[in-house]
This record gives sequence, structure tokens and C-alpha cells, in this order.
Amino acid sequence: MKKFNFLILSLLAFSFIIPAQVQPQKLGAEEKKAVVEAVVTVLQKQYVFPDTASKMGDLIRKSLKAGRYSALDDPRAFATKLTEDLQSISRDRHLGVRYAPERILEMRTPDETKKKAAEEQRKKINRMENHGFREVKLLEGNVGYLKFNYFSAAQEAFPVAVGAMAFLANCDALIVDLRENGGGSPEMIQLLSSYFFSGEPRHLNSFYYRLDEKTEQYWTQPYVPGIKLAETDLYVLTSSYTFSGAEEFTYNLKNMKRATIVGETTGGGAHPVRMEILNDNFAISVPFARAVNPISKTNWEGTGVEPDVKVPAAQALAKAQMLALEKLTAKEKDKRIQAGYQWALDRLKAELNPVILTEEILKSYAGSYGPRKITFENGSLFYQRENQAKMKMIPMADEYFRFTEIEYFRLKFVKIDGQVTGLEGHYNDGSINATPRDN
Repeated sequence: MKKFNFLILSLLAFSFIIPAQVQPQKLGAEEKKAVVEAVVTVLQKQYVFPDTASKMGDLIRKSLKAGRYSALDDPRAFATKLTEDLQSISRDRHLGVRYAPERILEMRTPDETKKKAAEEQRKKINRMENHGFREVKLLEGNVGYLKFNYFSAAQEAFPVAVGAMAFLANCDALIVDLRENGGGSPEMIQLLSSYFFSGEPRHLNSFYYRLDEKTEQYWTQPYVPGIKLAETDLYVLTSSYTFSGAEEFTYNLKNMKRATIVGETTGGGAHPVRMEILNDNFAISVPFARAVNPISKTNWEGTGVEPDVKVPAAQALAKAQMLALEKLTAKEKDKRIQAGYQWALDRLKAELNPVILTEEILKSYAGSYGPRKITFENGSLFYQRENQAKMKMIPMADEYFRFTEIEYFRLKFVKIDGQVTGLEGHYNDGSINATPRDN
């Protein structure tokens, strides 16, 4: 069987959800019966769990016979009700009936010119989206960060992935952000996963195809371009949006105990799908294969992947970076490097637990400190040195502030007997520059 693409199949299945532009005609009883029988036939032949397929078929046949679909003369409402009934048995979010006459007509009478134009457009969009890769950078403490929003199947995407991993080759910990990743190609999952293992190939995942009664395995590759990060501390960020192939990547690494998963439980879609035409007006997205993890012997369908550290998705990056820095600090012997890790940790802890100061306290800090000037404006303190730009001061403690613009520099107010007497500029290399208060 030809290798499939999680994302492309999901997009194909989704593309015919869009309602037709023409107002649909009322649906008759004969067409309802024909659609139900066609759904039953497709499910019995292709759906990944035969017993579940039989139960779904029995339900919609009984519902038709009992007249539960009689009042549904809008074809879109009928398709929605069939989907709800099927999913009430399967709990399979990939499974669904859709009213899509225009899409079906295109599939049955393909226009090669349009097909070629669509393919060129797809390539252009992929290129403009950098094949899903959105960010690659180093965070404080030499923690790498990689964000990509789908696992691209395009051949042009693989050099982009290799380049991203080359940039991250020297990081001491790595955070992979899948919070906006909806899935994609098993081959890209295989390539990226291979950077995190050394030695003999490791079995990542398998896919069982019911129609062919065939199982296809995916293993890590013994060789990848560049340097492997097999010993690098690894974190994967998830959200409820994380789905399909992105869940496979996460599930594999979690079961292999190779990564710490931080964030929210994922969406719960483990079955690749394809579109099957039922008649001139209706089609069904049917899961034709299922993932089988070699360790758990099952998958994440309907349940999602539970994170090791559960936090709201918006806090996942700060939490993962904090965990990474805590580990690095604990094993680091060089005091200067330790201090750098602690500098970053202090900021992260302040982000997760914001400090709110009263207006009275903030106003007490306003004044001149040599070349440094502190002003109170619109409820916040601002720092300005000579003729440089003003920067908003973010409290980390009662007397300690940081800045968004410059992470290597912070300010601490000095008090004697409760009175503000000076200001200290603190730097991440441990140096301190003190300035007395002028007024």
C-alpha cells in the first residue's frame, strides 16, 4: 500500500465539509435509505474495527427503520445526524458523513489543468509556510526551542528539518512546541524522532491496514544528517489542538520515556482517513488504518495523550523551560554557569507567579539616580538612562525588576530603614553597578 500522509488525508476529508454554494434540494426517503446502506457497506469493508463497524451499521439501519431520520429533509442536517450517530458508537473524531455534491463532482470528473494548478498552489503555500517550521531559536540557558505546525510530506521540507536540527545541535536541552500542530507525514515524524536516539534503530510505531490486513512499521533511522541529540534533555509541548500525527510523535516519545510532555491532553485522533463517495451528493471520511504502538500495543484514539506535567497550554513553554533549567542547574558544577541558569529560572518563576505591587510602593521608587531616571506613568514604572528609550519595569519582587527588551539586565532598589537610597543595576554575569538616589 502506498504510504499515507496524516495531514493531507485529514485535509482532504475536511475539504468537503464546506457546504455547497447552491441551496440544496430537499432530501427524499429513497436517497436517505441509499445513503445509509452505502455507509454500512463502506464501514463493513474498511473501518478499522469490524465489530464497531457492525454496531454502527445496526444503529443507523434501526434509526432509519424507526423513522428517526424522517423529518430531516435538509441533506446537511441528515449528514450531521448520521455523523453524530456513528460517533456515538465509535467515538472516532475522524469518522463523518458529509453533504458535498460539488466536491464529489470534481473527484469523479477531474480536470487535469485544475488539478495541476491546485498542486502548484499547494506547493507555493507550503513554501510560504516554510513547510510548517515556524521558529527555531536558543532560549536563556542554552535551551533550544523548535516550533512547527505540521509534519510536511513534501521532499522540500526535509532539508528545512535538517537545517533546524543543525541549528539546535549544541543546545543543552530542547523544547519541541506542538501546541498548534495538527498532524502530518509519518516520514517526517520518523526523521525528526531519529535525532533523539543513538545506537540500534528503535521501533517507533506501526500502522495496521484493515483492507489489506497488512502492518507497516516505522523505526528510527541509524543515520541522519548532522549531529544527533540522543542525550539531550527533551520536552514536548501539547495543547487540546495537538492532533493526529503530532499526537503520534508525542505518544511515541512518551512511551519510550525519551521526553517529558508538558501542557494539555491532546485531541485524540489516531486513525488516518480517506474520503469515499457514497452517491452523487454524499461522502464519508472513513478511518482505514490504525496506529499500534509497540510498547502500549494500542494508541491514543479517543483519549488523547496525557501530559507528564499538566498545565494550561499558554503556560507550557515557561514550565518546560523551568524544568529544563532546574535539571541543568542541579548537574552543573561551574558556579558561573549555574548563576546563569538561576538568572533565567528567576525570570520564569516570576512569569508563572506574577508580582503585583501597590501604586504607593511604585511611586516611592520614582526619582533620579545619577544617569538613571525612574518615572511612574499609567500605573507602571519606567526606566530611562540618559537619552535612551524608556523601558517598562516588570516586578519580580518588591524591590527587584526586569525588562522585556533586555534579559541580561535588571534593577534592584536599595533601602535603608525603609527609605529608598539607591539603585543597583544587576547583570547576568554577576556584576552589579550601584547608583545613589539624587532626590
